[in-house]
Amino acid sequence: MPRQSNQEWVRLSMRTPGILIFGMVFAPCGLLLDLIATVAPNWRTLNNLPNNPSTQYIEQGIWDICSASTVSTQVTCNQQDTLYFNNQIIPIAKGLMVASLIVTVIGLCVAIPGVRCWKDRPNWIVAGLGGILIFLSGVMTIIPIAWYTHILTNISTVTSQTNVQVGYCIVLGYIGGIFEILGGFVMFIGICRCCGGKNRGETRVEELTSGRFNHQKAPPRRVEVPNINRARSPARSTASSSVAYSRDSMDDDVSFPRAKSPAPRTVNPGYSRRPYDVDL
Repeated sequence: MPRQSNQEWVRLSMRTPGILIFGMVFAPCGLLLDLIATVAPNWRTLNNLPNNPSTQYIEQGIWDICSASTVSTQVTCNQQDTLYFNNQIIPIAKGLMVASLIVTVIGLCVAIPGVRCWKDRPNWIVAGLGGILIFLSGVMTIIPIAWYTHILTNISTVTSQTNVQVGYCIVLGYIGGIFEILGGFVMFIGICRCCGGKNRGETRVEELTSGRFNHQKAPPRRVEVPNINRARSPARSTASSSVAYSRDSMDDDVSFPRAKSPAPRTVNPGYSRRPYDVDL
């Protein structure tokens, strides 16, 4: 990987990069699907077998052959078929599928120390090597699956009247292999500092420092608030300017009608204030 000595890179976040999370999620999912495709005896299903009831069918895998019926839930495995197991694809599929599982486990064990998020920076070299192993394990899964699918109707124990169908192991094998290929490839590209370092969550120090000076915060916007006070007459404002609080200024500031003061009470001069018994 070429590096430029005059450029320094920095990570703005201590979180695990997204490409490593993507690989560490897809790789175990592919491992689980490949495991099911390897051990399950359903790479293909044979119907309408000669000298057998129409309700009986056979499921063939790379390790075992099982016989079942559509009218019964009983399944009989360990069926013997020498011609089927002597085909060239069967021993090759056994070796590649088992090797794929082992390589996937080794790739995960190698990638985990490089991906661990409790360090300041992930070890891209170690994580990339783990991604290469995971990618190769996916390729080793796709090869026997694609080969078996290509010669599905040409393997022995198949006649012109036999109906041959693809088993669920083929589908799971394809999906698992694609998961491992994608996860391993995405983890491997973390070794390269492509896309301006965005794939690794990094940026150049010179870009970071120049961006701080170029992008200054704009000043806050000034908002004009309308004045709700009523305008004062020039004479009244001049008279009240020498007094801090005058009656006129208080009247002007009030924007609602004030209550009238009660009229003074008049006292009847002929009325005597001496109480009488009637008043009691």
